[in-house]
Amino acid sequence: MALPITTVAESKELRGLNLIAAHSHIRGLGVEADTLEPKPSSQGLVGQEKARKAAAVILHMAKDGKIAGRAVLIAGPPSTGKTAIAMGMAQSLGADVPFTMLASSEIFSLDMSKTEALTQAFRKSIGVRITEESEVIEGEVVEIQIDRSVTGGNKQGKLTIKTTDMETIYDMGTKMIDSMTKEKVMAGDIISIDKASGKITKLGRSYTRSRDYDAMGADTKFVQCPDGELQQRREVVHTVSLHEIDVINSRTQGFLALFSGDTGEIRSEVRDQINTKVAEWKEEGKAEIVPGVLFIDEVHMLDIECFSFINRALETELAPIVIMASNRGNTQIRGTDYRSPHGLPLDFLDRVVIINTHPYSREEIQQILSIRAQEEEVEVSPDALALLTKIGQETGIRYASNLITTSYLLSQKRNASEVSLQDVQRSFQLFYDPARSIKFVTESEKRLIDDAGDVSFSMANETDTMDVVVNTSFGYCLHGRKGRPALE
Repeated sequence: MALPITTVAESKELRGLNLIAAHSHIRGLGVEADTLEPKPSSQGLVGQEKARKAAAVILHMAKDGKIAGRAVLIAGPPSTGKTAIAMGMAQSLGADVPFTMLASSEIFSLDMSKTEALTQAFRKSIGVRITEESEVIEGEVVEIQIDRSVTGGNKQGKLTIKTTDMETIYDMGTKMIDSMTKEKVMAGDIISIDKASGKITKLGRSYTRSRDYDAMGADTKFVQCPDGELQQRREVVHTVSLHEIDVINSRTQGFLALFSGDTGEIRSEVRDQINTKVAEWKEEGKAEIVPGVLFIDEVHMLDIECFSFINRALETELAPIVIMASNRGNTQIRGTDYRSPHGLPLDFLDRVVIINTHPYSREEIQQILSIRAQEEEVEVSPDALALLTKIGQETGIRYASNLITTSYLLSQKRNASEVSLQDVQRSFQLFYDPARSIKFVTESEKRLIDDAGDVSFSMANETDTMDVVVNTSFGYCLHGRKGRPALE
C-alpha cells in the first residue's frame, strides 16, 4: 500500500549576516526589465553586455518554464565574471524559483555515489508550487485573559476576538498562550491564526487604537478590522523542492532531516512514488512544477561518468536548467585519455548553448574595483584607485581586489581616513601576485623541495662555499668547504 506523500511549507525569516564575500556586491544582472538590454554598470555587474543579455534571455525563459532540460556553458578566461553572472541570475530569479550552486569537486568528496549526488542536486533545482486550502481565524483581539497556576502547572486562558460583524470567545491552552506571549499579542492587534498549525501572525494594529500612543512604535502598521465571519477558508501557496519532499518521505524524522543535513542516499522507489504523486497533483490542479537552475562551477573537474549521467538526466521530464562555467580551453576529460574543448565530451558539448565572456577593459576594471571598495566600506584616493587599476590590468582583477582590504588595514595603522598610494604600494610589496610568485620559484628552484624530495641549501661567497644537499630518501650529505674533506 502506497504511503501518503507529505510536504512541509518552509517559512524562512531571512536575516542578513552582513558578510562581505567575493560576489556580495551583486544584486542582479543589471538589464532593462522590458527590453532585456544590459546597462553598462548596474546591480554590481560591469561590462560583459553580450553575456549578460544572453543570461537575461535564459533567465526570462526559465521564469516562464519554457527552457527546462537545457544546458548552458559560460566559457571564458579566469576573472571575466562567469560566476558573477551566475550569481546575478540567482538574485534575479526570485524566491519561488529554486537555484542550486554546486562546485564540481564536491561530487567526489560526499559520502555517497557520484550519481546520487548529482540526482540530489537536480532535484534540489526543481520546485513544486503547491496550493492548499486552510482554515484561518482572523480578527481584532478584544481581550486576553490568562489564568496562571500557582504550582506552575498548565496555563489556561480565554481569547476574545471580533470582526465588524461578530465576536467570539475561544479557550486557549498552554501552546497557544506561549505563542501569544512570543508574538507579544495585546488587545487591539489584528491577528490571523492558522487552525491546522496553530501559527499566529500579527497583521497590525486596529485603527480604533490609533490614539493609544503608549502602545505604538515607530514601525506600527494600522489596518482595518476585518469584516464577515471569523473563520475563513483561504488558499495557501508554498514552494518546496523535490529533494525536500524526497527527504521528508524517506527518513523517520521527517523534515527534521533537512536541518540535520543527514539526508544520505535515497531509494529510487521513493523518488518514483513521489514523481507519480506530484504528477497527480499537477493533473488535479493542486501543484505546479517550477523548473529551477542548477549552476555547476568548474565543470571541467567532472569525469566522463558524470557527464554521461547529466546527458541522460537532461532528457527526463523533471529536469532543471543546467548552467556550467569553465575557464579551460582544449583540455583532457577526466577519466579518459582524449582532449576536448572546455573539458566537455563532444557529444555533450553538442547539446550545450555557449555564452562567452571576455577580459575587462581598463575602465571596467576601475569601475569594478570602485564597487568593491564601496562594498567593503573603504575610502580609496584617486591615485590609489588608479594604481589598483593598473595592477588589475597587469596581474589580475582578483589580486587587485584583495589589495583593497590589505591596503585598508595598513591605512588604519596610521589612523588615515582613506587608502593612499603608499598603502597600495606597501601591500604590493608585501603580497606577491602569481607572476612574481612564479619568478620567485624559478629563481629559488634549487632551494625548494622538488618532486623527489630533494632540496639544496647553499651559502656562497667569493672565497668560501658550503653546500648541504638533503635527500629525504637517503639521508644527508655534506660537501665540505674548499680545501677540506667531505663528510658523508
